[in-house]
Amino acid sequence: MNRRRTLAALTTAAALALVPATAAHADSVRAQQWGLNALHTQEVWRTTKGKGITVAVLDTGVDDQHPDLKGNVAAGKDLIGFGAQRGDRPWARHGTAIAGVIAGHGHGKDQDDGVMGVAPEATILPVRVILEDGDPSRAKARESRGDALADGIRWAADHGADVINLSLGDDSSTAHAEAGEDNAIQYALRKGVSVVASAGNGGEKGDHISYPAAYPGVISATAVDSTGSRASFSTRRWYATVAAPGRGIVTPDPDRKYYAAWGTSAASAFVSGAVALIRAAHPGLSPAQIKKLVEDTAQDPPSGGRDDSRGFGMIDPAAAITAARKLKPEGLASAAYGKQYFGTGPADPDDTGQATWVGLVAGGLGVVLLGAAVYLWRSHRLTRRRR
Repeated sequence: MNRRRTLAALTTAAALALVPATAAHADSVRAQQWGLNALHTQEVWRTTKGKGITVAVLDTGVDDQHPDLKGNVAAGKDLIGFGAQRGDRPWARHGTAIAGVIAGHGHGKDQDDGVMGVAPEATILPVRVILEDGDPSRAKARESRGDALADGIRWAADHGADVINLSLGDDSSTAHAEAGEDNAIQYALRKGVSVVASAGNGGEKGDHISYPAAYPGVISATAVDSTGSRASFSTRRWYATVAAPGRGIVTPDPDRKYYAAWGTSAASAFVSGAVALIRAAHPGLSPAQIKKLVEDTAQDPPSGGRDDSRGFGMIDPAAAITAARKLKPEGLASAAYGKQYFGTGPADPDDTGQATWVGLVAGGLGVVLLGAAVYLWRSHRLTRRRR
């Protein structure tokens, strides 16, 4: 039976609340970004800020004209094709918030205003695969765009993404795996693209499995608060990889105000930003190597090394980058030569005739010499018998 997931089943894994007016001033906004300190970004930024890495944000769209993001957003793809547009209130709010956490660069004379992202020099590739909760067209899209997520993953993998962020999911009581989504993720992983997803916000609603977080190979992000403790809403499941900030996260919005977000959406964005930094510092690493790195280097690991609440602990890009220096990139091959050149190699096309002629002469001469040797040997035996 075809159980294709409907668009309405996929929801953004975060909620937004307006930051108080006093906090709208840039210095206060930056002061509230506790997640940057938690990830030791100042230490990492001495090595890289993510330049050269593209993070695909599969979401509700991204405001590429927002002052905190302008210049960091590439031309993307709208796989929905209808719904709210620029200027409408239910347009690109969630996607812009997520993009800001990943690659916001602030604004102003010294870029000391607004939101700073984890990887402020990374590029955002927006792919619209879902509509905002308040979009009147969500009902219309219920069935007609059910494959948008899988199509978006493949599109991003084919259009330059190094990391794919999925701050969305289906963690309803009827959530189930979709072969199309799973295949798309495996396609991206095979192409060397890391995939990060939010673990789900069902921690107070039964901890249902959330997809796409539960697919193999995905780096699944759970949420913690500023004390490092698991956020109560964060889903606890076997697929949890690492934890990241997910409560009280200041985010940009198309209305040019700032909002405090909570949810594993924000945690996923922090992890995607961290992965972008790791990939920028060590571009040859495979998605599997990067996933193992963030697991092995996570800070404040749970008792026993891992649990379903925080995975292996809080992601630590600085520690991961340091540890990666000891790794040899997987899957590297010569860019200039194929396997045929690791044997004796093919004959030179220009010398084929000469090589054939030389071979024939050498072969003929060998036959003559062999015949002469046999003749002399037999003659010698006959002479001895006559004696």
